[in-house]
Amino acid sequence: MSNVLEFKRPPTPPEPKKPNPRLRRLLTVLGIAAALVLVWAYFQYVGGEAP
Repeated sequence: MSNVLEFKRPPTPPEPKKPNPRLRRLLTVLGIAAALVLVWAYFQYVGGEAP
């Protein structure tokens, strides 16, 4: 048995997964479409009447 300590490099953590660009674009388009629908619904049912 030896009294020498062996220093080992810790294992490298796995690289984080990059988001799928197609999914990111789809979510962006859906978010813009949802915002347009909400704006349309607001002016259709709540406000937007001419003075």
